[in-house]
Amino acid sequence: MDAVIIFFAVMALVLAFSAIKVVPQGRQFTVERFGRFTRSLQPGIAFLIPFVDRVGRRMSMMETVLDVPRQDVITKDNAVVSVDAVVFVQVIDAAKAAYEVENLILAIQNLCMTNIRTVVGSMDLDDVLSNRDSINARLLHVIDAATDAWGAKVLRVEIKDLTPPADLTAAMARQMKAERERRAQILEAEGDKQAAILRAEGAKQSAILEAEGRREAAFRDAEAREREAEAEAKATDAVSQAIAKGDVNAIRYFLGLKYVEAFGELATSNQQRTVIIPADLSGLAGLVEGLRALNDQAGGPLGGGAGRTSVPPTRP
Repeated sequence: MDAVIIFFAVMALVLAFSAIKVVPQGRQFTVERFGRFTRSLQPGIAFLIPFVDRVGRRMSMMETVLDVPRQDVITKDNAVVSVDAVVFVQVIDAAKAAYEVENLILAIQNLCMTNIRTVVGSMDLDDVLSNRDSINARLLHVIDAATDAWGAKVLRVEIKDLTPPADLTAAMARQMKAERERRAQILEAEGDKQAAILRAEGAKQSAILEAEGRREAAFRDAEAREREAEAEAKATDAVSQAIAKGDVNAIRYFLGLKYVEAFGELATSNQQRTVIIPADLSGLAGLVEGLRALNDQAGGPLGGGAGRTSVPPTRP
């Protein structure tokens, strides 16, 4: 009797474990009835018909990161690059992921590898190295469309590494160095050009200012000569009027002025080491006295009234 009770207790436990299922969060279970898919179990507790229903596949509904193995790819310009990538995948339909493909992870990895060869092989090496975003977008579009039938959603495809061969890397380094040297030479030439332009502008402005200074000086010299000529003309006119009136002192004044100017130039000449003094100094003294008398009658120098002309006394 006890054995019968124990048997029924064990059978009850077996039925309970086969009929009651607890699905964890982030997962879904498929239910098969006599080997045929019937439904999917959502997270939580679920009940099955013992000996009729059973759990088929336990599928993870969380986002999964898949590593795509490194592979060598030949680009459009026949350069060989090593490429690897990562793929972010999430199952959105447990039934399709379980029954439409034998091994979902392996299928996605191989699909990524083939499409990487297709996309990278259609581009030049320079475009491959500089357009990773474009490669990622093209891979995502193609792979996501292909995995839709498997109940999976490809969220992102990222190229991890693009490695050209060592000889291409060295050639690219030399090319970059040459390009930077070329730019440096261009900048240096531009600097020399600007410096030459600035020096030329400075010389031009200096020449302009110097010419303006010479013009101003010439203008003022001409003005001074003009005033001197006017004064000389006035003096000559005054003497001429005095001579016309028969004034002997005027003639003496005119001749004495020229005599004094000539004697002064002779005395101040740089080439003259010996000054010859006239023997008849009494005539010179008389001439000076005549000039003084003429100046006193006119009321100043040439009648200008500005004061008397001071003539130093001559020594015999």
